[in-house]
Amino acid sequence: MSYTPSKDILEKYADVLVNFALGGGKGIKKGEVVRVTTTESAKPLFVALHQAIVKAGGHMVSDYHLDDDAGMQRTFFELAQNHQIDFFPAKYMRALVDHIDHSVYIAASNDPHALNGVDPKKIMRRGEAIKPYRDWRTEKEHKGKFTWTIALYGTEAMAQEARLTSEEYWDQIIKACFLDEKDPIRKWKDVYRALESYRRKLNTLSPKIDRLHVAGPDADLWIQLGDKRVWLGGSGRNIPSFELFTSPDRRGTEGWLRVNQPLFRYGNKVEGIELHFKGGKVIKSSAKTNENLLKEMIKTPGANMVGEFSLTDTRFSRITRFMAETLFDENMGGPEGNTHIALGASYKECYSGDVSKMTKAQAEKLGYNDSSVHTDVVSTAPRTVTAHLHDGKTKVIYTKGQFVL
Repeated sequence: MSYTPSKDILEKYADVLVNFALGGGKGIKKGEVVRVTTTESAKPLFVALHQAIVKAGGHMVSDYHLDDDAGMQRTFFELAQNHQIDFFPAKYMRALVDHIDHSVYIAASNDPHALNGVDPKKIMRRGEAIKPYRDWRTEKEHKGKFTWTIALYGTEAMAQEARLTSEEYWDQIIKACFLDEKDPIRKWKDVYRALESYRRKLNTLSPKIDRLHVAGPDADLWIQLGDKRVWLGGSGRNIPSFELFTSPDRRGTEGWLRVNQPLFRYGNKVEGIELHFKGGKVIKSSAKTNENLLKEMIKTPGANMVGEFSLTDTRFSRITRFMAETLFDENMGGPEGNTHIALGASYKECYSGDVSKMTKAQAEKLGYNDSSVHTDVVSTAPRTVTAHLHDGKTKVIYTKGQFVL
C-alpha cells in the first residue's frame, strides 16, 4: 500500500529545499524564479514546494509531468527517427535558462522500468542532443547566477525496486534529510560545518598530492589528482549530500575496481560492474546484468574516463539501504562509508581559480573531462585511500569509512 508522509514532514522537506539547498545554503531571495520539475507521483511535495516558494517571496515555474512520462519517453524512443531524437528546441531552452534563478528536480517514478529494453544507443544519442541545455545552466552557475538541487520523493514502485516497504523507503528519506529533527535546516548547517573541517584539510593537502591510491578487496586504482584542484561538498546541490569529491585529471587513472552496489540507470539495474583503466581510459568493462547498457554508455564521448572521485564518511550519512536511486546510493553510509567514481562529465567547479573565467582550452589542458553523461558507480566495501605526495611521502586520508586527516 502506498505511503504519503505527513504534512509536517512535507513542509520540512520543502523548507530545506527552498530555504537551504538553493542559494548554496542560503535559500532563495525575494523575486527570484524557481523552476520545479517532477511528476504527479510527487504531487504532495510539489504542492508543499509551491507554498514554500511563495512564502519566501519567489516565483515558481512549473515543469509538472504526467505519471506516464517515462512511458511516453519509451514510446518516443521506440517510434522516433534520428532527426527527432536529435531535435533540441534551442531558442526555448536558452530563454528558459536565462529566465530562471534556481531549479528543483524531484525524482519520482511509478514505473522505474519504463525504459527497460530500449536501445541504449538511442538514449545516449538523445543525451548528446540535449547537452547544450546542461552546458548553459553550468555556465550560468559558474557566474554565480544560478543554483539547483535534486531530491527524492518515494513511490511504491521505487520502494519495491529497493526491496523495501513504502514506510521503510520513506524512513530512509526522512532520516537522511533530517526531517525527523525539530529544525532540519539547523541540523544541515551543523553537519556541513563538520564536513567543512575535513574539506579544508583536504584542500590544504591537495597542492601537495600527485596521485591517490584506492586499495581494498575490490579495488587497486590510481587517481591522478591534477593541478589546481579543490574538493567540494556541503553545498546543498543534492539533498541529501554527505560526500566530499573532486574532479581529477582524466588522463591519469590506472588500475581496476569492482562495484558492489547496483547502478540503477535508464530504467535498468546494472549489477556486478568491473572496470579496468589504462592511460585514463576504460580498456575493459563487464557487468553481471545489463552489460550491454554499461558498454554503450562507455562508448558515449567522454564516458570512458573519470569525471569525479568521491568519499563519504559514515559518521555523517544516515543512509543504510540501497534505494535504487543514485542520489541516495552515492551518499550511502554504513560501516565502511562509500567510495565512488563517476564516468563522464567533470565538475569544473573543482578548479581552484575563478571557474567563470576558465576557457575550454584551459579545462582541456588541466585534464577536466567533458561528456553528456555523468554516471556514479558506488562501492561500500572497505577501502583505504592513500595520498602519494610530490615529495615522495604518503598519507592515508580515508580508511574504515572515515576521513583520517
